[in-house]
Amino acid sequence: MNAATTPSKGATTRELILDHAYELARQDGLEGLSIGALALGVGMSKSGVFAHFGSREDLQLALLNATTKRFFDFVMLPAIKQPRGIKRLRAILERWTEWARIHQSGCVLISAVVEYDGRDDSPLRQRVKAQQTDWRNELKRAISLSIDAGELRDDTDTDQLAFEIYALMLALHHDASLFHFDEARRRTWAGIDRLLASYQP
Repeated sequence: MNAATTPSKGATTRELILDHAYELARQDGLEGLSIGALALGVGMSKSGVFAHFGSREDLQLALLNATTKRFFDFVMLPAIKQPRGIKRLRAILERWTEWARIHQSGCVLISAVVEYDGRDDSPLRQRVKAQQTDWRNELKRAISLSIDAGELRDDTDTDQLAFEIYALMLALHHDASLFHFDEARRRTWAGIDRLLASYQP
């Protein structure tokens, strides 16, 4: 094996570990992530896993970063093909709804908020807060573009509307599995439609 192929193999192995860690964390959360179970699942030794991630916290941080990218690519990349304004904002929320449907058994990002909300200001808590802040800013940006397009009132409070949208989507995540997804989706979108209508010019 030459030097040119070594990083590629290492990157592939790292992605394999993160993919398996993602599935484990969907069930047990980031704090429930076991290096032993992860190593067994990917057919490696614990030391082999640690060769790619120096510590359990490094693995958790890398998984948060990878999951954030996964979520962004799933939601935003299709949505930004829509014209700026309400169509794009609604596309974002439709893709987020589909994400909630797929992740009824557990969303790593939502679980992480619950896990680290009341903890000390550790690197993990800081990363969770940064991820949530970045996503809230994406919503606010989509809202601002809708205002610029004349599809929402000029006096729309972007922070408040983003908060209200986020609250409805959290309710969807909460109810999706417990009270059946179709019913949760129907109620969530009734709320979204009424909310957006209240901000129309």
